[in-house]
Amino acid sequence: MAGECENAPQTPGRVTLHRLNRAEYNATVRDLLGDTTQPAKDFPIDDHGYGFDNIADVLSLSPLLMEKYSTAAERLVNDAWTRGAFNSCALDPLNPAPCAHEILSNFARRAWRRPVQQEEVDKLMTFVNLASQHADPPEVGVRLALRSVLVSPHFLFRVEKNAPPGSTEPYTLDNFELASRLSYFLWSSMPDDALFAAAEAGKLSDPAEVEAQVRRMLADPKARALVENFAGQWLFTRALGTAVPDGTLYGAFNEELRAAMRTETELFFAEFISGDHKLKDLIDAPFTYVNDQLAAYYGLPLPGSPTHKRVELTGHPERSGIFGKGSLLIVTSNPDRTSPVQRGVWVLEQLLCSAPPPPPPDVENLPPPITPDMTMKERMALHRSAPACQGCHRLMDPLGLAMENFDPIGRWRLQEVSGAPVDATGDLPDGAILAGVRDMQSYLKKDPKLTNCITEHMLTYATGRGLSEADHCAVKDVADKAEARGGRLVDYILSIVSSSHFTQRGAEEEQTP
Repeated sequence: MAGECENAPQTPGRVTLHRLNRAEYNATVRDLLGDTTQPAKDFPIDDHGYGFDNIADVLSLSPLLMEKYSTAAERLVNDAWTRGAFNSCALDPLNPAPCAHEILSNFARRAWRRPVQQEEVDKLMTFVNLASQHADPPEVGVRLALRSVLVSPHFLFRVEKNAPPGSTEPYTLDNFELASRLSYFLWSSMPDDALFAAAEAGKLSDPAEVEAQVRRMLADPKARALVENFAGQWLFTRALGTAVPDGTLYGAFNEELRAAMRTETELFFAEFISGDHKLKDLIDAPFTYVNDQLAAYYGLPLPGSPTHKRVELTGHPERSGIFGKGSLLIVTSNPDRTSPVQRGVWVLEQLLCSAPPPPPPDVENLPPPITPDMTMKERMALHRSAPACQGCHRLMDPLGLAMENFDPIGRWRLQEVSGAPVDATGDLPDGAILAGVRDMQSYLKKDPKLTNCITEHMLTYATGRGLSEADHCAVKDVADKAEARGGRLVDYILSIVSSSHFTQRGAEEEQTP
């Protein structure tokens, strides 16, 4: 196993032209124009691929979306103009060209995230000339040109150059392309002035400079995008908003708890960005963030605050790590009962990258209890007795059953709704038994697939490209280097951004005649 990748080639792969998704569009216009209205909330929902909504291959551009871009561009420019965002110079009605040129070249450079060519600015200036020909004030022409910048492919897409025609060698990204990859990975937004200046000076070819930029960017509040957009999808926190537990059975859950659980998970993950924890300690880290309401719900000592406080989980190890978080436990349950299958699949897909195949089309649902006090484990065993179900359920069920002490809304319990005592033991295919969530945490942390799997998800998000078996050695290399650096989240990020998968773009594949 250790030598399987020793001499294996690592091809960086090609990322399709990457359209800004809704989160990226909102963050970009915020940083470009100071607009915080989140105009993309009215855009069509982005398609998902490989677990994320920033996968270039599935981010299509429909006529409706193009119309939305045009409408948003007009409103964004008008609002910014009213706020004085383009007051760097005064447009002289008799000689508007110098100021118009300054406004348009500066704006296009920032919006397109690269230097602009003189001929590109000249094309934008034609709008000013056109306004003059129609006896309109120069402001009209400049505004039209600014709108055209915002509907240009150079703004709406993250454009990266191809390798020279006929080349079979990967193309190393230039400094501006790398700056955009860095900023959209960590901030879901455009490069700021400092990153842009480093790109202009050619400094991003220096690994030390890249590391300094990464550490600076992770310390910036904009790194919250990594929590919301990467962790929010990887840990399913985003799905909490649409989870609807059965109000008759689980009326204790309410909107305040929903918000508190989301905040808890986000703050928990954010500490891994800023703190010194090893990334795999996400599994069982002995702390969390709760307010009084959530602490009471979990059965923890109250922190004495309506806002979230960091608390140690001394005496409450069941709440350690991501499996103690109500957000994850709710989104992996059915509205009226726990789902060992959903919980087991989540572990296999998100932590071990060993997703089971889809169920056969004629598979039957979980059978109803034969007796009122039948446990979930006994019902799962009954379901698993069907030959078509045995293979996958032998893998999924033990992992999910180990979480049975958590009810569908994340409360700790010793009895099921029926009154039957919870049986949280899961029998693994190798004969080992997981007796509850703590056993499962220990089992997962020892699994060598854990760090490779987290790396695979993060590299997928960082590049916006789905990975395949061909990327296996690259993933392993990134994970090994990250662990050798210390195994913290920042070590994984630094290992990713220095990898050829992040800094290079694969050559065009030869077309078969």
